[in-house]
Amino acid sequence: MPTLHERFITDANGNRIGVVLDIADHQRLLEELEELESIRAYDAAKASGEEIIPFEQAVAEIEHQPR
Repeated sequence: MPTLHERFITDANGNRIGVVLDIADHQRLLEELEELESIRAYDAAKASGEEIIPFEQAVAEIEHQPR
């Protein structure tokens, strides 16, 4: 992971209370978080032991459900 270029906001006592990130760093972190969430969802689905169906089949089943 590339280095972050963060800047910290401190209170009067020098305690860190916030952080400022470059927009590119912020976007990269959001993208990496989204990828991690997908990996965790995959791992949870795989561990559940439920039947695995192709994505296209899942979409077709959802589209044909009554509303």
